[in-house]
Amino acid sequence: QVQLVESGGGLVQAGGSLRLSCAASRSMFSLNAMGWYRQAPGKQRELVAAFTSGSVTNYADSVKGRFSISRDTAKNTVYLQMNSLKPEDTAVYYCNARIVDTAITTRDYWGQGTQVTVSS
Repeated sequence: QVQLVESGGGLVQAGGSLRLSCAASRSMFSLNAMGWYRQAPGKQRELVAAFTSGSVTNYADSVKGRFSISRDTAKNTVYLQMNSLKPEDTAVYYCNARIVDTAITTRDYWGQGTQVTVSS
């Protein structure tokens, strides 16, 4: 089991910045991936940014150059720094931790979600 506690989020004007934090209840080195997804109303949940296979980072094309994921392994915490925010970034942001058990079996754990609203 992995518990994820998120913080950050809120309301910001377009062009502004926000920082999200997610603390895991176990060592990040025991996880195969950890990062952030988001879900806007009427849309599917999508990957925003994540650490995979150790220190490799993946970003959605829509956030490259604006968002940055980082981590503090001593605190088992990942951060998402969001700059130059746009109204289309408005969504509920979810922290995710993934454990790969076998080639076909994975376990995903989710935080409670935090709302990010960007006004125009």
